[in-house]
Amino acid sequence: MQIGVETSKAVDQRRVFVVDEDEITRAALQFMLHDEIETHELATPEEAYEKGTGWLQPHVVLLGVSLLKRHGDGLIAEMKSRFPDVRILIVTDKAEEAVAVAGLKAGAHGAVVKPLTLEAVRKKVDTVLGRGGAAPLVQLSVLK
Repeated sequence: MQIGVETSKAVDQRRVFVVDEDEITRAALQFMLHDEIETHELATPEEAYEKGTGWLQPHVVLLGVSLLKRHGDGLIAEMKSRFPDVRILIVTDKAEEAVAVAGLKAGAHGAVVKPLTLEAVRKKVDTVLGRGGAAPLVQLSVLK
């Protein structure tokens, strides 16, 4: 474990699926979260559906905006139907904010805006899980 990791969070049996086409973003998010929460990297929604069966369903999905752009807003509804209690955070950059806003309107619970920082990512995940360390779920300039 790294310095600054809360062991109570590391043992609470929650899991995050990082679903993103970009391997670097997946690896970065997995690295940022793995000390405090079980984290799985997946390149496609189909991989997530295959892995997330039975007891291995995710509590949070960090969804890359490129997948939302490719599959459309229906991807949010499909993930919610496959994983009924999941909380979805869209991982986006400023250039794709309009796509992220459409995802929020389709039912996503928030957004994480690049550049990604350890503190911001952990706070967003803690917030959607109802754990300490809350942060605003949406920080998109389009919504201001």
